Amino acid sequence: MGKRIRVQRRGRGGPTFRAATHKRVAPSLYPPLPNNPSINLTKGIVEELTHDPGRGAPLALLRFENGDSCYVVAAEGLHVGQQIQMGEKAQVDIGNILPLGSIPEGTMVCNVELKPGDGGKLAKSSGSYVTVVAHTVQGTLIKLPSGKTRYLSDDCRATIGVVSGAGRTEKPFLKAGAKFHLMRARGRKYPRTRGRAMVAAVHPYGSSKRSARKVTTVSRNAPPGQKVGLIAARAAGRKKKKITEDKRE
Repeated sequence: MGKRIRVQRRGRGGPTFRAATHKRVAPSLYPPLPNNPSINLTKGIVEELTHDPGRGAPLALLRFENGDSCYVVAAEGLHVGQQIQMGEKAQVDIGNILPLGSIPEGTMVCNVELKPGDGGKLAKSSGSYVTVVAHTVQGTLIKLPSGKTRYLSDDCRATIGVVSGAGRTEKPFLKAGAKFHLMRARGRKYPRTRGRAMVAAVHPYGSSKRSARKVTTVSRNAPPGQKVGLIAARAAGRKKKKITEDKRE
């Protein structure tokens, strides 16, 4: 009997696959919506820029004049001591927080709410941003980092600017230890041994004999001991280019 494969051990929930969340600073969320809807502008200041383990972008501690404070992902160009504004009447400047309905078309924003008051869900990784495309009757049309577009409520808040830390992934790790500690902060197993490099007793793809290799596609309902490879894949391998009618002629 071989040992349990990686997906089985991860599903058990042991400390090897658990992120050290007790080291994290705080979640990146806007303060709750004001109870008084007539408040159109709240001023604040950037008190601190700090690193959050497991997060690629730095966090900015914002403290507002009404006593609220929050940690949000820092926009590119934000600095300690900078005056910021939040609300419908806020200026369209880097770091200010406005509802999407008050942001001009073509503006790049980050930390966008999916629903008003949820604190911010979209474009929070380093270097990412959302583009405000148009204001319509259905709501504000935005373009996501993936290139897709969708409509959001005009009351959803967003931060003006791009998330800082762009280009972080372009720097090489140089040492395996640096990659190990990054993965450890995120609760991921590193390094990962290939299934083909294992013996047949400990992995479905184990064995050095090519004739013993199994099909790499697997059902979505497969048990954890078999659920490896291309899960519920529609196709396996490289796609073949389709020859159009123009090329045939």
